[in-house]
Amino acid sequence: QVQLVESGGALVQPGGSLRLSCDASGFTFSSASMAWYRQVQGKEREMVATIGSVVFESRTNYADSVKGRFTISRDNAKNTMYLQMNDLKPDDTAVYYCKANIRLTPYWGQGTQVTVSS
Repeated sequence: QVQLVESGGALVQPGGSLRLSCDASGFTFSSASMAWYRQVQGKEREMVATIGSVVFESRTNYADSVKGRFTISRDNAKNTMYLQMNDLKPDDTAVYYCKANIRLTPYWGQGTQVTVSS
């Protein structure tokens, strides 16, 4: 079955960096569009970044709030997606989720906590 496992979340100081990973299994990873979302308790889950499948040349898209600071990427040989987060701000504090769109069906990981605080 489809499995998405996020890792890399941590407590980091403002201005710091983190790299999140999403290890995928149970489907043809290169054919799926992927995304990172985040959610603060009590608020709606919001899109952070998306990356297209190999068919769409892995095109990327970012929320305005993270443009220039975050970079989404994928390694189809390793079935892994990444989110490099630089210049982190307290407002980036959230649970970060990996999402896969497989034949128009969304699948989610369990999330990883990112806390930005001094």
